[in-house]
Amino acid sequence: MATLGGAPSSQCVFCEIARGSTSATLLHSDERVVAFRDIKPAAFRHYLVIPVEHISTVKDLKRRPEDFSLVNHMYDVGQTLLRRDAPHSAEYRFGFHQPPLNSVNHLHLHCLALPFTPRWKRIKYFPLGPLGGFIEVEKLLGRLKPLSDLSANL
Repeated sequence: MATLGGAPSSQCVFCEIARGSTSATLLHSDERVVAFRDIKPAAFRHYLVIPVEHISTVKDLKRRPEDFSLVNHMYDVGQTLLRRDAPHSAEYRFGFHQPPLNSVNHLHLHCLALPFTPRWKRIKYFPLGPLGGFIEVEKLLGRLKPLSDLSANL
């Protein structure tokens, strides 16, 4: 398993989950990502989608096709799970915490079917501009979209 921009994957709890070395129940598993319930849920449904490959944070992602494709796949998996498990939710949120506010140094997409429970937990999922905070997946995908794709749309 590769490591990009962070601790060795042998010391990462999310790498252990991706390898099936824990008792975590996987909601989805394929060659690129796995998904499971957040152990400290902040919403009616709160899932995490992580890459199997160890990538530390959103700061390690670049404007290249493979990173755009990975994040887009993570988003697709999260949407599929929430539509299946919380079809009547009033709102969904998808995004990433940015350093220094990320809790685990392994890229993970928060997939939330609202409402937040308890309501005060919504504070953890606000964007904080230049300070980082939470970045919505659509905004990150915009940053990662390869330049060749952008110029083709002009």
